[in-house]
Amino acid sequence: KKCMIGTGAMCDPYFPGERKLLHTRRCVELIEKYGFGLAVQTKSTLCLRDLDLFEQNLDTMDHILEGSSAKLRPHYKSHKDLCRILEPHVSTTRERFEALCTLKEHGIPTVVWFSPLLPFLNDTEENLRGILSYCFEAGVKGILCFGIGVTMREGNREYFYQKLEEHFPGLRERYERCYGLRYELSSSRNTALMRIFHDECEKRGVMHTPEQVFRYLHDLEAGDEAEQLSLFS
Repeated sequence: KKCMIGTGAMCDPYFPGERKLLHTRRCVELIEKYGFGLAVQTKSTLCLRDLDLFEQNLDTMDHILEGSSAKLRPHYKSHKDLCRILEPHVSTTRERFEALCTLKEHGIPTVVWFSPLLPFLNDTEENLRGILSYCFEAGVKGILCFGIGVTMREGNREYFYQKLEEHFPGLRERYERCYGLRYELSSSRNTALMRIFHDECEKRGVMHTPEQVFRYLHDLEAGDEAEQLSLFS
């Protein structure tokens, strides 16, 4: 049965080594050859290298999704400065926005995975509205957001706190006072910001609940060419 094939849940399919390895490109070629759907979840504009294959797939499957090419970031001095601190080895907010616009121009549907938002760093209304304006301008079909905050596992927490001390002196102590060893670190602004998020998306007809977006990511409408496979063929 034809279905959507998801990528990027555990490792970015367009990590830097892909420039030379071309493993992801070969996978996309096979997916296109057999007429399956494709959902790409990446933080890299390298995905645009395979735009020719994504466009070919539009003829054989229901939709292609750039699963989360934009974990967009806020204005800290400039958005680029904070991007480089929080995610030093991936495409910046602006670059990901431009990639989304390119995909839109080529008729390829996109979805933004909007998380995490870090308490005391980028959990502001200004940042939220700025990110939403990027998404709306890029014509995304949906935005995945599970709340304003971040999750922190053992091991992640130690590294995160080390970087807080390096780049934001005093902020580690504030995290420890507010959250201790919790797994879910929800922003104190979560309720107000999520209300804005849902209201703005609803106004523009953009999918904004996890149920809506995951259904869109998972479903592949077979179309007129679908046929029941025979057990004996």
